[in-house]
Amino acid sequence: MDGHGECILQSLRSRKSVRAFAPRPIDAAHKRLILASAAEAPTAGNQQLYTILDITDSRLKERLAVTCDNQPFIATAPMVLIFCADAQKWYDAYLEAGLSPRRPGAGDLLLAVDDALCAAQNAVVAAWALGIGSCYIGDIMERCEEHRALLHLPEYVFPAAMLVFGYPTAQQWAREKPARCPLESIVHENAYRRADGAALRAMLGHKAAAKPWEEWVAAFCRRKYDSGFSREMSRSVAKYLEAYRE
Repeated sequence: MDGHGECILQSLRSRKSVRAFAPRPIDAAHKRLILASAAEAPTAGNQQLYTILDITDSRLKERLAVTCDNQPFIATAPMVLIFCADAQKWYDAYLEAGLSPRRPGAGDLLLAVDDALCAAQNAVVAAWALGIGSCYIGDIMERCEEHRALLHLPEYVFPAAMLVFGYPTAQQWAREKPARCPLESIVHENAYRRADGAALRAMLGHKAAAKPWEEWVAAFCRRKYDSGFSREMSRSVAKYLEAYRE
């Protein structure tokens, strides 16, 4: 393997979420490189079923910091991008061509979400290669009605992911990246293999660390899965999906 390939692999291994940024703007050339890298991502049929919103209005960033589960670092991030799954533009193109296309369905939405997240991850990797950190904000899917109105999203455009970018502080550079699950627990050969109790404990044991496994899982469930923001996300997305019913 050449040095270029090893550099890419090392970047993937070392990249971690960054939520505290140095007071330094991202220069225009680097921003352009990140956006151009996003646009080079894999895409279904080369359709690029996404639209990227570049949030530069400080008042809008402040509002998003509140609506996305009250996370102040969003407002101070030098760059904020929202990756929208866009099933609207091709539908409009078909209408413009004089066709009578079917309305976009749930499959079209999920394909657009795939495209949007591929583009977002390209942006993340490109940014890290430039020494710029990032953090995914899944909370953009919460309060979907409010966010769609705030961002002027048409019927078939969904805010799939938000990313905040900036140069990490010294503390963020030094912070250890959380360990991932053992590869054997997330790679299944040929077919899905549902984990039994022993396998689940082996998969998640490193996360519990010194705490009793049941205690850690219960606390995590309360903080994440059974939390108010998680329930709101499910409600919000389910409500939005009504637009895609045949």
